[in-house]
Amino acid sequence: PTRNPEVASVPETPTDEPKVINEYETMMYKRRGKVAYIMFNRPQALNAVNDQFEEDLHSALLEFDLDDEAWVAIVHGAGRSFCAGADIKQRFVAMTPEQSARRERGPNPEGYMGRSINWKPVIAAVHGYALGAGIVIAAESDMIVASEDAKFGITETRRGLPGGRIWAKVNAFMPSKIASEMVITGEHIDAAELYRLGLVNRLVPTGEHVRAAEELAEKVLKSPPLATRAAVKLTRRQWVQTGAEADMQMLPLKLHLTEDFKEASQSFVEKRAPEYHAR
Repeated sequence: PTRNPEVASVPETPTDEPKVINEYETMMYKRRGKVAYIMFNRPQALNAVNDQFEEDLHSALLEFDLDDEAWVAIVHGAGRSFCAGADIKQRFVAMTPEQSARRERGPNPEGYMGRSINWKPVIAAVHGYALGAGIVIAAESDMIVASEDAKFGITETRRGLPGGRIWAKVNAFMPSKIASEMVITGEHIDAAELYRLGLVNRLVPTGEHVRAAEELAEKVLKSPPLATRAAVKLTRRQWVQTGAEADMQMLPLKLHLTEDFKEASQSFVEKRAPEYHAR
């Protein structure tokens, strides 16, 4: 199937717009009723992740966690993409070796959503690209709604970095050779294929991802909130330990010090084919 028949016809968008509660430099936190919206707001960069974006995302998720009025959140991107991964120029090309080492270690395996106080459910509404950090955010979310134009990818491999932690999160919900292909090749995979394999909960027509996520949020709100939060706490734990184990395997390789890592970033910026030498 190419889409979920349950959402072939999505209800009309509510007439009242979500109220802006807080505006960060790279995203906005809104709320309508008991539904919070975290909207990535770097559309000119396809919502690529720079240092400010990462800081803002942690803050927005904490705000949602502590917001008594919000019981479920929808994470989505402004413009043409959910999140196209790391801001290459800012996060790789201009970094010193020491900064690269810190970046490769990255946040702890609990990531953005593996540690919480209230464990409220998060739905990722994905369109365009969900690459690198984008697929991390989607995989860590408790449910994923994707439009038919969406593409996912573990692009760290193409950057010369280990994608083990991302693979661990994807593989926790979609154990398959497709997950292996994603981390080995770094190639993009269409949302329809990931829906077929179970990583994506809803596949909807292009442009309907937020409205479909709102419909799914309404289903969440029909259950007692403490019960849904217990389920969230349970399901998120299945990728935390495997992420830590992936780190133990990957970090000793020190890929951030290799010539190929530098070449991957430089060739991307210079818009040319890379020349790798396995060193």
